[in-house]
Amino acid sequence: MLQIKNVKKQYVTGDLTQVALGGVSLNLRDNEFVAVLGPSGSGKTTLLNVIGGLDRYDSGDLVINGVSTRQYRDRDWDSYRNHTVGFVFQSYNLIPHQSILANVELALTISGVSRSERRRRAREALEKVGLLEQCHKRPNQMSGGQMQRVAIARALVNDPDILLADEPTGALDTDTSLQVMGLLKDVAKDRLVVMVTHNPELAEQYATRIVRLRDGVITGDSDPLEVDESAMEEPRHKNMGKASMSFLTSLLLSFNNLRTKKGRTILTAFAGSIGIIGIALILSLSNGVNNYIEDIQKSTMTSYPITIDAQTIDLSSLMESTTPQRRSEREVDHGTDAVYSDPRLLKMAAAFTTSFTTNNLTDFKRYLDDPKSAISEYIGENGVVYSYATKFSVYTRDPEGEFFNIDGSSLEPESRSSRYNMMLGMGTMMTAARSDLTQLLPGQNGALISPAVTDSYDVLYGRWPEAYNECVLVLDKYNEVAASTLYKLGFFPAGEYRALMQQLSDGTELTLETKSLTYEEICQKEFYLVPACDAYAENENGTFTLLEEDGYELEQLAENDGIKLVVTGVVRGSEDSDAALINGTIGYTSALTDYLIAHTEDSAVVRAQKQDPDRNVLNGMAFAPMDDEAKVRDAVEYLSGLGITEKAQFMQALLVTGAVDAASLMAGQTPDLSQMTGEGQTPDLSQMTGEGQMPDMSQMTGEGQMPDMSQMQAMGEAQYAAMLDAYLQNPDAEVMLAFYDSQISTGSYDGNMSDFGVVSRDAPSSISLYADSFEAKDGIAKCIDDYNATVTEENKITYTDYVGLLMSSITTIINVISYVLIAFVSISLV
Repeated sequence: MLQIKNVKKQYVTGDLTQVALGGVSLNLRDNEFVAVLGPSGSGKTTLLNVIGGLDRYDSGDLVINGVSTRQYRDRDWDSYRNHTVGFVFQSYNLIPHQSILANVELALTISGVSRSERRRRAREALEKVGLLEQCHKRPNQMSGGQMQRVAIARALVNDPDILLADEPTGALDTDTSLQVMGLLKDVAKDRLVVMVTHNPELAEQYATRIVRLRDGVITGDSDPLEVDESAMEEPRHKNMGKASMSFLTSLLLSFNNLRTKKGRTILTAFAGSIGIIGIALILSLSNGVNNYIEDIQKSTMTSYPITIDAQTIDLSSLMESTTPQRRSEREVDHGTDAVYSDPRLLKMAAAFTTSFTTNNLTDFKRYLDDPKSAISEYIGENGVVYSYATKFSVYTRDPEGEFFNIDGSSLEPESRSSRYNMMLGMGTMMTAARSDLTQLLPGQNGALISPAVTDSYDVLYGRWPEAYNECVLVLDKYNEVAASTLYKLGFFPAGEYRALMQQLSDGTELTLETKSLTYEEICQKEFYLVPACDAYAENENGTFTLLEEDGYELEQLAENDGIKLVVTGVVRGSEDSDAALINGTIGYTSALTDYLIAHTEDSAVVRAQKQDPDRNVLNGMAFAPMDDEAKVRDAVEYLSGLGITEKAQFMQALLVTGAVDAASLMAGQTPDLSQMTGEGQTPDLSQMTGEGQMPDMSQMTGEGQMPDMSQMQAMGEAQYAAMLDAYLQNPDAEVMLAFYDSQISTGSYDGNMSDFGVVSRDAPSSISLYADSFEAKDGIAKCIDDYNATVTEENKITYTDYVGLLMSSITTIINVISYVLIAFVSISLV
């Protein structure tokens, strides 16, 4: 028995609510032929769909043989339709490419019935409707009445309890309609048949019960079934079986469907291929763009690492504090009735002055070397590079044999006009040697050169350096090097350059020609590197003297004992690389830096200074004497060690300035300081010398300065030197103090070691942190901020994030592009 209990159903479209069933209650017997009549829109089809499980009721209950469907889910309704209900539609709903037998078998196929059982039961169903002999035909080979009978056979093959027919005769002629109605009446003898129709005559003739609907409610029932609800059990929830189809069966059905519709299959495959190819192209494009963005980020971060110098300027803070504001953005505390001073320029100057900071790179290096530091996860493949301020000079000879320092100091014209000085101010002057020599970015695990460098530059001739004394010459993209640089490096005659600069200084129009050098000529050039420590020669008394820059001794030292730099190759930036990783003209490896550090530590002047850390090895005097008595002793010792000529010149200076009474000295008496000046004051010994030279006797003038001019002029250098030695036996303390303060520079131990080029591995001059992406760079910056939060104010690290200043907006653009591509791909996949 089928019970419909107060079932309600309405459809809501926007603000419109259409009531299809307004509380229908109906009890149907297990075997009867029920015809549902009513005008269009009365709810007939909705009631039929609710009974068949094709539509869900809003409220009420549908009870089949004591089983409630109120809690049914989609899977339960599927089983209900497959095992309990059979459908006969007005439009037949037969599969056109399947045979009649296959159409009838379909319900059994879905139920998981075996092939032989399906075939037997389908043939029996077709035999009941009189179509067994035509089971091999297709639907389009049959009449409307025959197709409707096939539909009835398909509905009956599963032996359902309920058969639902929706206008089964609507598309049939009168005779065929009568045949179908007769068939349904026979079916209703052993099961419930519910038919919706607009034909009351057929209903009156064949149906055993007529139910009339109007506006979603029952208005008439020819044979109602009254049920005593109190005597019945409470409806229970129960699944009415399950539908299952084997994978092989579904695969065979799919293949058969494709085979019988070749045109549609080809078009579908073609359209699907276009979609798949389109998605693949989008994914490829997205992946390619992302890889390109990553390469750009890595290239940018390789060119602009986070660099922390021992002495630096905080440009970020300086820019924030000195950025001029528009008047509309400034807040002023005065009116416009007078002239007021604007202090912003003074504030900018003060901000610039206070922006110079010193970084404690020793402690920060210890933090970076700790493998547990959080910053290590953001460091890129180029790692952390420590730079050291090694001191050296490089010399060469030009084609005419002239020996000079490649820093350009020897190439300036002898006279400079205002025009030439202006040229210097504009930056066209010869730059320092170290600007043309640059260390190549080292690789990881001891590699002399990073792959980032070798991948970004093409070797036009020769090879990359492999030893500490090897280097490469770097060209721009036009295979050019600045003409001034080539002159400075000694490839062209130095005299020719001086002549050009003199013409420029005189305002003469220059006629310049483009010169060329072969790669072989470049690689045959010889350079001589002299470490700072080797420029000091040891004296007989154990002190050391700095060799003159243009002296013969330094020239011999450079060519005989200096490091001979060999140019092993010529390189140029690759066409597909935008990274400028080599900023100089001559690139050497970190092996040269390591060699210079070790060589300097083992040099004679450094060893001597370390053995006697309290005395200056350059003059034998103590560093920073503690009292005046020590200064007097150092001054006497210094003067006693001078040669005869220097002693004579110094003695003449004392006599000329009146610091010493000549008559008293010549009489063997100690000079009276009060008599030297006439006013009892210490003489001004800064006048003894001029530009570091002792005064010449021929320049001495002034009346009364020398007691006996003829006697003084007759004296030789040896006599003046003896006179100084006699004076130093009992010198005046104030004269010696004045001389010490004005003429003797004792320096300091640290200052000397720095001048000698001594470098500590624990104290780099700068640290470069390389990241592979902007996000990693931001991570490094955050780690530095976290480090600063744990140290004292004087140990905080200050640096300038150049990429952050230049690339902040580009990062946002890259992220937006990435999000758009991801969204595009997602939409395509959907």
